[in-house]
Amino acid sequence: MNYYLIFIIPSVLLLLCMGFVIYSQIKVNTTFNKYSKVEAQCKMRASEVVQKLLDKNNISVTISKTKGKLTDNYSPVNKEIKLSESVYDSISVASIGVAAHETGHAMQDAQKYFPMKMRTMAVKFSNFASSLLLPLLMIGTMFWFLLAGTIFGLVFIVIAISLFSLGAIVNLITLPVEINASRRAMTELKSLGVLDENEQIMVKRVLNAAALTYVASLAVSLVTLLRLILLFVISKRD
Repeated sequence: MNYYLIFIIPSVLLLLCMGFVIYSQIKVNTTFNKYSKVEAQCKMRASEVVQKLLDKNNISVTISKTKGKLTDNYSPVNKEIKLSESVYDSISVASIGVAAHETGHAMQDAQKYFPMKMRTMAVKFSNFASSLLLPLLMIGTMFWFLLAGTIFGLVFIVIAISLFSLGAIVNLITLPVEINASRRAMTELKSLGVLDENEQIMVKRVLNAAALTYVASLAVSLVTLLRLILLFVISKRD
């Protein structure tokens, strides 16, 4: 029963979560592609909308173009909104929505939104932990199988659980930060009046699809963490 709990149930859950990840990626891409073909009636480029939103809120950050598709992001360190090539010069509803979302992050930063500050701090630790996670996890698993019951395997597994917990915490904090940025984007776009009601509905669909990817990432990290904890608990019992 112990091995069943460790390998079967968590593995099934993990497979379901991975399926959810694939679905969320497909969903965000298909939704973005669909509404990237719909030109906004305002005929404004996404970068221009961002500048208007920044001016409206008296926020001074840099707007730049970055390579790739849907690689848009906001850097609180550099105070820079980076818009992907598929978004920066586009006048589509989808691109305006994505750009407004990143502006939402800039607003969070300017208003010192506490969850975002927590996320920024957590990411710094998580990036370092990620570089150590895989080798420690492999070593810990090897010790557990070859030298079951020894302190060495348990130590490495505990370290791996601790490091992986940081990633789970980052995902846990990221989800509400992303949802809040999208809400700010919708509010500001309505206030600015650059999109009509139908276009606002389209933008909301794009942002909701993007939010699914963060939900999926959180699910994967939590299930994987659960598997590690079960492994540790059963190891101690054995």
